[in-house]
Amino acid sequence: MRIYPLHYLNDQEFENLTTQICYIVLGEGTIPFAEGKDGGRDGRFNGKANCIPSYSKPWEGKIVIQAKHTTKENASCSDGTFNTILKKEVIPAIKKLQREEMINYYLLFTNRKLTGIEDGKIENQISSETGIVNIVFANERIQQFLQANPKVVRTMNLNDLLKPLEFDESDLKEVILSLHSAFKMQKDTLNALDLTSLNLEEKNRLNGLSKEYFDNVIKRDIEYFNQIKDFLSSPINDELIDLYDDAVSELNGKITLRRDEYVEFENLLEDFYDYIIRNNEKQLTGKKRLVRTFLNYMYCNCDIGKKEQ
Repeated sequence: MRIYPLHYLNDQEFENLTTQICYIVLGEGTIPFAEGKDGGRDGRFNGKANCIPSYSKPWEGKIVIQAKHTTKENASCSDGTFNTILKKEVIPAIKKLQREEMINYYLLFTNRKLTGIEDGKIENQISSETGIVNIVFANERIQQFLQANPKVVRTMNLNDLLKPLEFDESDLKEVILSLHSAFKMQKDTLNALDLTSLNLEEKNRLNGLSKEYFDNVIKRDIEYFNQIKDFLSSPINDELIDLYDDAVSELNGKITLRRDEYVEFENLLEDFYDYIIRNNEKQLTGKKRLVRTFLNYMYCNCDIGKKEQ
């Protein structure tokens, strides 16, 4: 699952994203509010919701929508700053709306992280002080929604937030082209690379690589790994080995820096693959399969990714 860094949005962009989500979970009758002083409301919906809190028991009435965005990376709902926002902004605004009979339910959107424990605490705090049924729609829930609704991702251009995994792919490209010239990929069932000394199941757990990806993508390439190892071990390829080691160093640096932006490790591998292909489309025509096989070898040979806790 791709994690979108919503802290890169500005406040208005996050409010627009909130509105797009509400069009789906509440309905097309969602009314966004313009920039400026909003009286505690960024949007509103009056009627029967589509699927909040569920399809079987949706809210019906005056639903107030509020967005609280932060540009701070890794901000949490348990931070003191957010607690201050709740006490000084959110709860007073809800009470004011109650006095004006403008609210039955409250939806609070934030790009801050929220654990299951904190989820209940914050919702209980709001309801105990105001009596209003509410839901906190925090970062984790927004990310799940975006995975299920790619149209919203496209509408909001959220893919533009994802910085590409840029690296000097030329070293890896040269090794792959030389490897391709040396031999055609053939399964080596008799002399397959011995991976029994590696606990790949544990490595997959440490790195967060799914069993489905390992079984359906990586496992199919294992029978080619011995040829790659022999190629890299040959003294005549010393210069290529240096290029390989440079590529390993750079990829591990990128993995360490960007790992938190990806839920599954396979998305990192696929982004590496896409980046190499995209920047060397002509040279790698007819050799694309070898690029993925080579990345899978680097992973299984423990050249990239975590080896131990």
